[in-house]
Amino acid sequence: MNSEKLILVTNDDSVSAKGIHALTEVASKFGKVVVVAPDKPQSGMGHAITINDPLRLNQIDLFGEVEAYSCSGTPVDCVKLAIYEVLHRKPDLIVSGINHGENSSTNVLYSGTMSAAIEGAMEGISSIGFSLADYEPNADFSATKYFASIIIEKALNSEFPGGVCLNVNVPKLKKSEIKGIKICKQAHAFWADRFDKRKDQFGRSYFWLTGEFSDVDQRPDTDLHVLKEGYVSVVPTLYDLTAYDKLTHFQNWHL
Repeated sequence: MNSEKLILVTNDDSVSAKGIHALTEVASKFGKVVVVAPDKPQSGMGHAITINDPLRLNQIDLFGEVEAYSCSGTPVDCVKLAIYEVLHRKPDLIVSGINHGENSSTNVLYSGTMSAAIEGAMEGISSIGFSLADYEPNADFSATKYFASIIIEKALNSEFPGGVCLNVNVPKLKKSEIKGIKICKQAHAFWADRFDKRKDQFGRSYFWLTGEFSDVDQRPDTDLHVLKEGYVSVVPTLYDLTAYDKLTHFQNWHL
C-alpha cells in the first residue's frame, strides 16, 4: 500500500506567480504534489465559483516533474476540479499560496487564496493558506518557505480537526528577524473604502476602488498585532459563519 501523501497546491495569483512555485517546492518535500491553479490572477474573488461559463483545464509544463494544470476558473473552481476531475479522490493536504500580500484580519473574506483553503475545509481536507506581507512581484519568499515547511510537516503528522483550515501570514522580514510562530485570533479590521471617480476617453464616468485599511482592534492576541511584533500568525479558520453567541438574542425576537 502506497503511504505517500498526496498534496494539492493552488493559489489565486495564477500558475505563473512566483509564490506558487515557492510553495510547490516546499510541498514536494512531503509527498506527491499536483498543482491546479488559475490561468490568470484571481485576487479578491473570495469564494466565487463559475456557473455561467465553461471551465477549461489544461495540463502545463511549468513545474518541472510536478504534474500541473491551469484552470480558467476561480481558486475554488480549481479545488473542486482537482478533487473530482484530476485526482479523483480527496488529497491528504491542500496548500494555497504563497499569496503576494497578507490575508490577515477580515481580508480572509475577500481572499481567493484563503477561499481555496476554506473549500478544502468544507470537503473535510486538511488545508492551509499561506500569505506573505509583501505585494512586490519579486518578493523574497525564502522566510515563508522556511515556516511553511515547519507548518506543513506538523499538519501532515499531527491531528488536524475537521472543518478547519489555517490562515498563515508571514511578515515582510528576513528569516533571522522573525521571532517565531504564534497561534492567534483574527483581528477585527476593515477597509475604509473610497471610490475614485474618473472619465474614460469617451467622457463616460467609471469608478476605481481605493481606500485605507483601518485596524480598530488593539487586542494583543490578533493576527495583525503579532505580525507587527515580527511573528508569523496562524489563525484556525472556520467556514461556519453562525453567530452562536447571538442565537438566543434573535430567538428572543419571537419571529
